[in-house]
Amino acid sequence: MKYAVIAPVAANTTADPEWISGYAQHAEACGFESIVAVEHAVVMTGYSSVYPYDRSGKMELADDCDIPDPLDLLAFLAARTSRIGLATGVLVLPNHHPVVLAKRLATIDALSGGRLRLCVGMGWMREEIEACGAPFEARGRRADEQIDVMRKLWAGASPEGVEHHGEFFDFRGAMSYPKPVRPDGVPIHIGGHSVAAARRAGRRGDGLQPLGVAGDDLRRLVGVMREEAEKNGRDPDALELSLGHLVGRITPERAESLAALGADRVVLAATPTQDLSQAKDELSACADRLGLVPA
Repeated sequence: MKYAVIAPVAANTTADPEWISGYAQHAEACGFESIVAVEHAVVMTGYSSVYPYDRSGKMELADDCDIPDPLDLLAFLAARTSRIGLATGVLVLPNHHPVVLAKRLATIDALSGGRLRLCVGMGWMREEIEACGAPFEARGRRADEQIDVMRKLWAGASPEGVEHHGEFFDFRGAMSYPKPVRPDGVPIHIGGHSVAAARRAGRRGDGLQPLGVAGDDLRRLVGVMREEAEKNGRDPDALELSLGHLVGRITPERAESLAALGADRVVLAATPTQDLSQAKDELSACADRLGLVPA
């Protein structure tokens, strides 16, 4: 089992360079597999969109909470660490142009020695997505094409360059360097709670990170991902499953129950605090409980 930890956002500490550096370095020293950065390009005050992961319909973060750009944050942490994986969870894919995004991701991956993992979602806040210039209702179709564009640019090494002619993006003769470290490019996991997300993971992704689902609903999504992979001639056993839990509450027994559901990775949310020593102690206690090997 791999254990990732989310860079804590709610306490307004992820934009503090010394705080987040110390946190990431301690997570690395404790033996955590990766550190995960969340995204909201903007948060609209008084949004009417319904947050699907809380009964209130509102996300737990304050509208004015510091939410650094996840790729800039991960690039910064790449320079402050040496081994820990660097991941998004989730990057709101409709907010980004895939040609520019492919270059940014490949650059971070190359400079970090191949440590990047991308987890993308379609986004739930209509106001944010429309502010970024993307059509909300078409974001799923657009995302499929975005993933295809990025994979083409990462793989393309012909002197003639890469060409793509789709519904949303159109170009020919494109050369995009540097390339990601891995021959298959940056791993792309799909985050979300819908059947569409599970299908996308099976067709195009390297894994699934279900959000806000459990029990039979979770089993159904995993089944959909695997079935979709088989239909598209892909190996379902090669796809990873990442499930969520809490740094302060995860135990070996709970980890075993997640493994029984097929989890390859547990993505852990920390208790919000501005006290770095307290945050480090929580990571240390968690690593001890789980028997992680210090780096």
